[in-house]
Amino acid sequence: MRTSQSAQIRSALRDCEVVEIGVPARSSQQAASRTQIVLAFAAIYLIWGSTYLGIRYAVETIPPLLMMGVRHLTAGLFTYGWACRRTGSRPSAGQWAYAAVLGAALFLGGHGILAWAEQKIPSGLAALLCATLPLWTILLAWILGTEHHLSLKAWVGILLGFAGVVLLIGPDGFAQHRSLNLLGAAGAVFSAFLWAVGTLYSKRIRLPGSTALSAAMQMIAGGVLLLLTGIATGEAGGLHLVSISVRSVLALAYLIVFGSIVAFTAFTWLVTVTRPSLVSTYAYVNPVIAVFLGWALAGEKIGLRIVGSAVIIVISVILVSVPKKPEPQAAYVEIGGNRNGNRHAARSGEQSQAEAF
Repeated sequence: MRTSQSAQIRSALRDCEVVEIGVPARSSQQAASRTQIVLAFAAIYLIWGSTYLGIRYAVETIPPLLMMGVRHLTAGLFTYGWACRRTGSRPSAGQWAYAAVLGAALFLGGHGILAWAEQKIPSGLAALLCATLPLWTILLAWILGTEHHLSLKAWVGILLGFAGVVLLIGPDGFAQHRSLNLLGAAGAVFSAFLWAVGTLYSKRIRLPGSTALSAAMQMIAGGVLLLLTGIATGEAGGLHLVSISVRSVLALAYLIVFGSIVAFTAFTWLVTVTRPSLVSTYAYVNPVIAVFLGWALAGEKIGLRIVGSAVIIVISVILVSVPKKPEPQAAYVEIGGNRNGNRHAARSGEQSQAEAF
């Protein structure tokens, strides 16, 4: 090993920094302007916050499983081609098998059920119920033993969050002549649960080191499973192209281009140029954006109970998401450009939660 490489390794271990040996040094954080960062945050806040309303418009005239299948397969193929050309890597058969399992949990289960639920409940309500994803994730991690100790703050956040869900559903959800579709609300909560399951599973497997390539594989696998399930359940037989509205087509195009490509690209870039704690703020901004857009553009009702529930759920997500103190970044050394390793495992949970939108 050359002397310069040894010096870089010692510097990385001393300063707990990421050092890539054998590739040109990068300074993306210094190169990123304030305007670029603000625009990227606006993308993940506004675009991902608006995807719930986009789903509602898309499923008005397009069956939910087929709609989500087209969305993720199209976006996945585009992203896969771009990522392969950029990285030059080709996933193994084993990695495709892992991606298929994740695609089933995240996209077939998570997004498929969410799209079905939005036929029955308002988009803002669906967004608030799906905001319980971090609560399910940390609770399941504790049950499975991957999170050995939960702080008092985390337990307060979990209990507060589920109390907010109960308040959100309210007595109307359990009344004989209820105005809220309880099955639809349960579907939205279950979709968040499945996302949590997929998030935890993603930390146990090894996918390609490229976040974009890994996400593309999961979208492709999930898209295929969604289309096959839609055909098997009879959605294709009941689909008539002449009955699809322009609004549904535009909503689907918006979900593909902006929700699955533009916003995710902004997210992956932000992860490299700013602090993870800042990037994770989308988890409690998106539900607020979704509720506001549902009220402003779709005429969804907002009452004191919804506002109160939203505040409680957002506070609970903050309690379980914000760490007690920042932890130093582990040293990571790349020799010869090998990018497959623990760096991907560390980011896999972040990636899976981001794909929830």
